[in-house]
Amino acid sequence: MVNKLKSSLFIYGVVIISFASCKSSGMLMKEKSIDDIMSAYQSADKPGASVLVFKDDKIVFKKGYGVSNISTQEKINPTTNFRLASVSKQFTAMSILLLVQKGRLKLEDPLKKYFPSFPAYGKDIKIKNLLTHTSGLMDYEDLMSPTQAVQLHDTNCLQLMYKANGLYFAPGSQYKYSNTGYAILALIVEKISGQDYGVFLKENIFKPLKMKNSVAFEEGKSTIPNRAYGYSLNNGSWVETDQSMTSAVLGDGGIYTNTIEMTQWIKALWDYKLLGSEMQIQAWTRKKLNNGTPIDYGYGWHIEDYKKITHPHHGGSSIGFRNQLLLFPEQKLMVILLTNRNEGDPMNEAKKIADIYLN
Repeated sequence: MVNKLKSSLFIYGVVIISFASCKSSGMLMKEKSIDDIMSAYQSADKPGASVLVFKDDKIVFKKGYGVSNISTQEKINPTTNFRLASVSKQFTAMSILLLVQKGRLKLEDPLKKYFPSFPAYGKDIKIKNLLTHTSGLMDYEDLMSPTQAVQLHDTNCLQLMYKANGLYFAPGSQYKYSNTGYAILALIVEKISGQDYGVFLKENIFKPLKMKNSVAFEEGKSTIPNRAYGYSLNNGSWVETDQSMTSAVLGDGGIYTNTIEMTQWIKALWDYKLLGSEMQIQAWTRKKLNNGTPIDYGYGWHIEDYKKITHPHHGGSSIGFRNQLLLFPEQKLMVILLTNRNEGDPMNEAKKIADIYLN
């Protein structure tokens, strides 16, 4: 009897070891596949990337490639903080939706309710138009002085609208991606909450979600630990291009964070910790123009169909950073790829990595 028991335990142990071995082998195969996909970012002394895959509330892959700072040769790791660029827009949209949820504003509110002196051409612009890039507002980048010598801030973007002579189109009639709209949304958050935009983010999103290193960066007011600096390739050499004249605008792209803390953000979204399920799902749903035509954007998120899955995503690109976040809420899958180089299209790599976990 004892020998039979020992034999059974031995076989059971072999099965467990075998299962663990297969599981480990599968993980190693996926890691090698991702390494192959990320081959362009793997130079040990050049700007690179941080990649993370979050599946079923678990981090199933995380890795850094290259360096965050060429001068110091500090290696990129999963806690390296990158400028999100336009991936920041989902946080601005969330700030607005939190205020809507609290009854502080409505999506149908006109822009002029919050800025009464706004030019008459904007009388029909509503909050929802700013969120969905259907406002028709002119790009602040096109209105800047060609000799601009100091960085613009969100309030400067608003001021430039007073110099514009009209809209690209009537609000709600077309879609045109608009950084201007999101700079103005950040100012609306400040006006309603009575807090600086960065403080509102910290108190209402970052602090509750324990995103301790995430920040809307303001020179002289905040710091970025473990910071990645942005670079561009110039005549075969990598040159620091971390900041431009528009890098201080917060609402459209000024947030820094890392891939680890983005898992805390995404889990809060699909667990509906910040917004109720109905409003969160609306943020991930295609909106419509005035004539009923759907657009591929929700509230702070692009929407696409990929492998017969309708899902939200967003990229971000600035002078030294190119990023991509793919989110599949129903499959509980997030792939995020943050880079500190001003070249390439990380959407390509992100989708190849997503394929590994969707197949």
